[in-house]
Amino acid sequence: MTQTRFIGKTVLITGAGTGMGRAAALRLVAEGAQIALVGRRPDPIRQLLSEIEASGGAAIAIACDIADNEAVAATVEQTIERFGRLDAVFANAGVLGEFKPLAVTDADDFDALIATNLRGTFFTLKHCLPFLKGGSILINASWTAGGVMPGAGAYASTKGALLAMMRTFAVEQGPRNIRINAINPGIILTPMADDVIDPVFAARLAAHTPLGRNGTSEDLAGTVAWLLSEDANFVTGQEITVDGGYTIGGLRP
Repeated sequence: MTQTRFIGKTVLITGAGTGMGRAAALRLVAEGAQIALVGRRPDPIRQLLSEIEASGGAAIAIACDIADNEAVAATVEQTIERFGRLDAVFANAGVLGEFKPLAVTDADDFDALIATNLRGTFFTLKHCLPFLKGGSILINASWTAGGVMPGAGAYASTKGALLAMMRTFAVEQGPRNIRINAINPGIILTPMADDVIDPVFAARLAAHTPLGRNGTSEDLAGTVAWLLSEDANFVTGQEITVDGGYTIGGLRP
């Protein structure tokens, strides 16, 4: 049966042009949402906008680098001007950076990751919160915040900080009936992941996963929709791991 949980509701998604943001946007549109598609590169979000409009959905595409505080503020204002309301946010945008050991990671590597993953997510939440009357925010963190992927230490550090931010926001915004959670994707084969995971490495990761495969962006979309919907209206301050069992360890048959 088709879900209709988001009819009449507006959802803002950062990093909406590709990967998990794109899959979430299509899922939420299918459930009736009108979407603010936010992305650093104009072409992917414009293409997605065309697809959504061709299917009868409502959306707006806004090119924005979330590391730019003023640009994020303007993006949220543009969303309100277009749709008149904001009900949910998927703070999905992030960058992976260059894989290298922490011992040889330099200040510029950290600065680039912090600018987008940490500061950019903070800007997103800060500017969206005044327009939310209840509703939900979901932060895209990572399994690496609680596990170890050698070479991804700087990236994981920013994702761990996001979980601390999420919990604080959840407590502070709870009295306004705003729920704030995080999703920890496991090995998800997005375009960003393809830059560092070659087919041989991907096969090794899949073999370590109880379900026997790596994830796709579509594997996350249902969990994103649930956490942003009223079906999860007593869930806040939580991190939900979606990884096919990759992080639970144990011997493999």
